[in-house]
Amino acid sequence: MAKLTFKPAEKCRYDAVSLGEIMLRIDPGDVPTPRARTGRIWHGGGEINFAEGLSYCFSLRTTAMTALVDDGVGRNIENQLREAGVDTSRIIWFNTDGEGRFSTDRKGTLHNGINFTWRGKGVLPSLTEYYRAHTPIRQIKPGDFDWAGLFAQGVRWFHTGGIYALISPTSGAVALEVMEAAGKAGAFRSFDLNYRSKVEPDKERARKINRKIVEHADFVVGNQNDFDDALGEQCRKVSKDESLDAWLEAYSEMLRRVAKTYPNLKLIGTQLRAALSADRINWGAVLYDVAADKIHCATVRQNVEIADRTGGGDSFASGAAAALLKGKSVAEAVQWGAAHGICVQSTPGDTTMVTQADVETEVKRAMTGGGVSALR
Repeated sequence: MAKLTFKPAEKCRYDAVSLGEIMLRIDPGDVPTPRARTGRIWHGGGEINFAEGLSYCFSLRTTAMTALVDDGVGRNIENQLREAGVDTSRIIWFNTDGEGRFSTDRKGTLHNGINFTWRGKGVLPSLTEYYRAHTPIRQIKPGDFDWAGLFAQGVRWFHTGGIYALISPTSGAVALEVMEAAGKAGAFRSFDLNYRSKVEPDKERARKINRKIVEHADFVVGNQNDFDDALGEQCRKVSKDESLDAWLEAYSEMLRRVAKTYPNLKLIGTQLRAALSADRINWGAVLYDVAADKIHCATVRQNVEIADRTGGGDSFASGAAAALLKGKSVAEAVQWGAAHGICVQSTPGDTTMVTQADVETEVKRAMTGGGVSALR
């Protein structure tokens, strides 16, 4: 088993810290965006979803390292984070007075990120449309965050990912800067490959940046395609009619190759989602323990109806992290991650709305093959 060591909780201010972009999400519900006339307001962002999962669901202490314009939209996002238990004291706020390094005007020259995400239905897939080209997080450069001050207060786990690392010409350098600082401070470091072609269509640029960052990670997570898209690591093709065991054998070959290329890695995680329709999936996950050369598989959930697929991968990562931070084994961590991921996809929005008790109940239900009973 991997030797995973975390700084003692009592000597740290934060159990986990995440660096990334966060956006206001407008959800038109069951009406496609072009015909929508109303919408619900959520929020989300791959890296920050991870921190929120740990704080709200698992009652761990987290903070969000991000940047927002100080206006009504920015404060709405902040209030949603605070409601979920995320410390917002380290957000960099851009004033609208045009004064100082972190400033903009009141014309929207810089603006908080917004996306419209329709959840999809049946044969119509979910669709996210982004407005993020002029967001304050894109302006952040190395040296803007006080990493020394942060890590001096004690951080057990640091997390960022491939969305943030590719969001601007400078974000990759910031991600590398903090991964190095986190390592020197003794924090456990995770990186979600999370490739998005709408963020960086040039895969070679993405791979060049991601490879440098992964060299400083302890734990890398991604879906089946991310390892190729984000790192250039391909899995041997397996035909659709072959068994799960055949797929795992091919996938294991790729994971071992990644571990050999990056000997710093202790864990590699993957969430497995096969979309049967926009609202029905097969769902599973694996965690590869590099030191033990062992792949741990979560119980596979077949033909599960979901409400919203967004955030499932982030929630797998935060569920696995929560288990490890609470002293669980790698085998238990993959079960927690898979359970948290499917629970979050069973509710609307990007972020968690469930509790640790819900996750533990879902682990037990899936492992015993039980059904879902009404609670009265």
